[in-house]
Amino acid sequence: MNVFVVEDSSLLRERLIRTLNEIRGIQVSGFSDTADEAIQLIEQARPDAIILDIRLRQGNGYQVLQKVKSPGKPPLVIILTNFAYPQYRKRYLDAGADFFFDKSNEFDKVVLVLSQYLKRPKSSSDALDA
Repeated sequence: MNVFVVEDSSLLRERLIRTLNEIRGIQVSGFSDTADEAIQLIEQARPDAIILDIRLRQGNGYQVLQKVKSPGKPPLVIILTNFAYPQYRKRYLDAGADFFFDKSNEFDKVVLVLSQYLKRPKSSSDALDA
């Protein structure tokens, strides 16, 4: 599974990448800390999953989410933010995010979700795309 990380904090981004690289079956296909760059790189990398922060150096996660969640075969999108307010949670989930986690107390859930995603049975359409 290829995962793309969109995070403006270099410390957290590096921690995420290190953590993900330790999970068998997961490769980090790229990262960015701005919305425009993330959109461009995600379109090129076509990852299976995206870990997305709300606040970015330039732009925001909502801009990225709107561009990457399209009909067809959209990637799994996990929001990981320090701004886990109910209104943000609703807005992002309504816009197509699959999960919404608080960095301060739900960081480990990202690994859990991705590990479960890896174990899911492949559909026949996934088999055709491989």
